[in-house]
Amino acid sequence: MKEPFGKYIRKLRVKNDLTLTQLAAYLGIDSGALSKIENGKKKLDEKVLPRIAEKFNLDLEILKNEFISEQIANKIYESNCSNEVLQLAEKKLNYIKQRNTKQINLTF
Repeated sequence: MKEPFGKYIRKLRVKNDLTLTQLAAYLGIDSGALSKIENGKKKLDEKVLPRIAEKFNLDLEILKNEFISEQIANKIYESNCSNEVLQLAEKKLNYIKQRNTKQINLTF
């Protein structure tokens, strides 16, 4: 998905013939807040991703990947970082995963 996450939510909502009020109620948020999310003026709370996945029969992991990758891309853009930051972040992520795997294996 190349479009902003909010526009993607709007597309899903419209495709499924849901009003802002209906989807907002299902997600447990205010319809005004959902409108701002769809228009990119407010950030979606990650906690509602499982409800979105459930409502639109989407794979939660794919939805989370799309959501988080957009957050990362926005942060890199706002901070005026080079693309090299992604390579460094990947190395750090691998280190964290490796460290946590070792800690799990040492648990008695």
